[in-house]
Parts: sequence; structure tokens; C-alpha cells
Amino acid sequence: MASKLFDGKRVLITGGTGSLGKVLVNRLLSREMGDPANVIVFSRDEAKQYFMRVVYEQKTDATDEVIYRNFQKKLQFWIGDVRDMNSVASALRDVDIVVNAAAMKQVPTCEYYPYEAVRTNIEGAENIVCAIQKHNLKVQTVVGVSTDKACKPVNAMGMTKAIQERIFIQGNMRCPNTRFVGVRYGNVLASRGSVVPLFHQQIHNGGPVTITTPDMTRFLLSLHDAVDTVFAAIAGGQPGEIYVPRAPASRIVDVAAALIGDRPIRTVVTGIRPGEKIHEIMVSDEEANRTVERGKWYAILPMLPEVRGERNGTGCLTKEYSSNDTVLCLEGTRKLLQERKLMLEDVETFEKELLR
Repeated sequence: MASKLFDGKRVLITGGTGSLGKVLVNRLLSREMGDPANVIVFSRDEAKQYFMRVVYEQKTDATDEVIYRNFQKKLQFWIGDVRDMNSVASALRDVDIVVNAAAMKQVPTCEYYPYEAVRTNIEGAENIVCAIQKHNLKVQTVVGVSTDKACKPVNAMGMTKAIQERIFIQGNMRCPNTRFVGVRYGNVLASRGSVVPLFHQQIHNGGPVTITTPDMTRFLLSLHDAVDTVFAAIAGGQPGEIYVPRAPASRIVDVAAALIGDRPIRTVVTGIRPGEKIHEIMVSDEEANRTVERGKWYAILPMLPEVRGERNGTGCLTKEYSSNDTVLCLEGTRKLLQERKLMLEDVETFEKELLR
């Protein structure tokens, strides 16, 4: 990936106060991929923006004056909502790169409030495309952050994310001067609401650690792996492509055992939750024949011939890409969690920040 990828760019992150957004902001400000002109956090939660701003201002006591001169700084905060097209259009003015991380992502919440998921996950994407098209904005690249649940969806969250993928792919036809690409990955192990923070909390409380089913497998992705996928899509993705990380996987019972270690904590099986898959699937059988290898990632070529052009899939996959394909043993799981600093001792401070 080009080391100067973000030099002089104005980068806007919708949902920028979330788990992915925070790590993405840190990585952008580290200048590892070039020095962006601005990094803009766009979200509707004033409190989360406030606390995130205080951290970056390195204030020991939060005071109101930290909000002033916001738009003269490299890191900017913008209150807005992807559900509101006018809000989106205003924020996207003069922006070069957009990462759409705003989402309703909790499966049970989306089941109980499916239209709320539609408004954020589908209408939010449409508002971004529509704002660029209607106002002829000079946005160069839009990255849509999707999920494994969009692949062969069985729940409202996955269904809305699947439509979001299609909206961004078709956006390449409506906005020919803007490149729309996507990223798709499974549960990020250290993100808010994921299994590792849950297990850590249960271990802290003395157990039990809850397992939905002994057969369940998941890809072992960290937040930095997720950000690497976003960067790869920006650096090399062609219009309409969806980047998927090639990642190791493990049984969730082994993740629990690795985190528990030699502590006297028991596990209990609670049963699979409604809408939950036993295995994560990130590329379906139908997508396999239009999937190509891109370094450490797979790229799913768009279905629409007007967007795909002369690109053809190599059929590098002969079947769906599932977390059940190659599963690490317990020792391999423990080693990988240690390498990615996801063990209990490594992430306590990090998780406290995520859960603010």
C-alpha cells in the first residue's frame, strides 16, 4: 500500500466515534499512510464526540473551551446524521475520502427495530451517493463498511447491509467521478459488543463464561486488521469491488478457554441466538467465481457489467469462504490472541476506552 496514500487528503468517517472509527482515526493521525489535511469524525452522538475530543486534546479536566476552533484543527468533529441527506451533503463538501462506518450493527436490535436498521444502513448509504450526485461533489473515494452477515443474510442487520453494498456498487454508475468500494469482514474481536470484551467481563466477575453452541466458529480479526482492510480497499480497490480479509478462524469455545487460562471459571452453553449463524461466511458460493486474490485479501468483483467492465473473476475460490474452512487448535488460538494483544491483561485499558 502506498505510504503517501492520505497525503493532503480530507478524510471523513461516518460513525467515527465507534470502535472501528477510533482506531481508524488513530491510524490516520499517526501518518503511517501519509499526512492527511484533515480527519473529520461525523456522528450524531454529542457525548461520544465530546469525550473523544477531550482525549485528543489531552485534557485532564474536561472543559467547554475544547470545542472552540474545531474547524481550524487537523482532527475535526461534525455533528450530523447519515439519515439526513442535507446533513450528509453539508459534511461531504470538500472531502476527498469517505469511510462509511455508521451502522446499526447489533443483530437483536435490528430484529426488534428493522426499519431503524433500514434508515441507517440503507438510507444512510443512499444519502451519501445522492449527496455526491445531486451536488456534484468532488469526493474521490467512498468505502462502505459491511459485514459477513450481508453474505447469505438471515437477519435484518445482514439484509440491510447487503442492500447497502448494492447501493454503493451502483453508485459508481450514478457518480462516475467517484470510486465506490466496500470492505466486508466478520466480528471484530475487540470491538464494542463483540465476544472478547464480553468474555473478559464475565471472567472479571468470576464467571460463568457463556457459549452459545460448542460448534460455533469465528474469524479472528482485530480492529487493526479491519483498518488494514479499509486501507487496502482505498489503495487498490477498483470500482464496485468488496475487499474481504483472508483471516484465521477458531472455535469460540477455544477462544473462551484461551482467555480463561488456568482460572477456576466454568463455561455454560446457552443456545444459539435468533438470527445468529454457527459459522461466519464472508464469500458465498455465488460470489466465489467472481472473486480474485489481492495480496492478503480477496476482492469480490461487482455483479453489474456496467461497473465491472472488462474485469473477470479468476474463480480463485471454488466454494464459499467460511470460518469453518480452516480452524486453529486451542494452542494456535491462544498464540494468535497473544500476538494481537487480545488477552485479558493486554486490553483492559483499551476496552475501557472503547466502552466509554
